[in-house]
Amino acid sequence: MTNYYCEHCGAKDSSIQHLTSGQCVYHQGGTLKGKHKLYEGSEKSQYFCKYCGSKDSSIQHLTAGQCPKHPNGVLRGKHSPAL
Repeated sequence: MTNYYCEHCGAKDSSIQHLTSGQCVYHQGGTLKGKHKLYEGSEKSQYFCKYCGSKDSSIQHLTAGQCPKHPNGVLRGKHSPAL
């Protein structure tokens, strides 16, 4: 069974439709101000932030942390998983 993940918060679902219909707590527009965004990369044993290179074994844990090299400024955004 394939799992699909939200790029912003790491939420997981077995259905793209169910995932992308839900509200995202880390949406770029603000908490619960938008839908989950499909992470288009594959499942991996390690996920890396595309801005600073931090790594974690789950998208959910990676995207929960503040990124020191985020484009919005130091610690002004969350880590974003690289494809």
